[in-house]
Amino acid sequence: MESEATRPHAPSCERNREPILAVLQRHFAGCRRVLEIGSGTGQHAVHFAQAMPWLAWQASDVPENLPGIRAWLAEARLANTPPPLALDVLQAPWPDVGADAVFTANTLHIMGWDAVEAFFRGVGQVLAGTPDAPLVAYGPFNRGGAYTSDSNRDFDGWLKARDPRSGIRDIEAVDALARAAGLVPVDDVAMPANNRCLVWRRVAAA
Repeated sequence: MESEATRPHAPSCERNREPILAVLQRHFAGCRRVLEIGSGTGQHAVHFAQAMPWLAWQASDVPENLPGIRAWLAEARLANTPPPLALDVLQAPWPDVGADAVFTANTLHIMGWDAVEAFFRGVGQVLAGTPDAPLVAYGPFNRGGAYTSDSNRDFDGWLKARDPRSGIRDIEAVDALARAAGLVPVDDVAMPANNRCLVWRRVAAA
């Protein structure tokens, strides 16, 4: 079994997991299998899968992050966490895991805009056969082209200094991508530390 020392740890995951869980329990209540994009350390996957045992939680991330996710899943030994998948949003098609929900946390501001566009295209395809299937995205967002807090302004500056392709996204811009992928907004929940949970659902094909 992997030891605590070998598992990656993000303090922010422990701080935000309960507020996020409250949103997920509402919107994933009728779902069976969620695909998490960008599972990071794997902490969220373990916590949410443990709290929602009716839901198979399929973690995914780029290959270099999979060992840490596997370590968390191995420690937890949950029946509803299959092995994590290698998934790069820019590489289509995505693996078909039969998901009827998608979750992502703290990814859209890390990706380049081309990857954000690919993310919404991929989610639209994953959820295409399941009307009313939810997408929940957690993280910081701008509104109307403006920062919602000084801390988000500072964070955005740090992101762009680290990688000019990254940055806090405008809610209106990501919503336009979601709508183009056949998703409609259904919820926008304020989270601690000037973050939000944005929720869309897949509409039925015309």
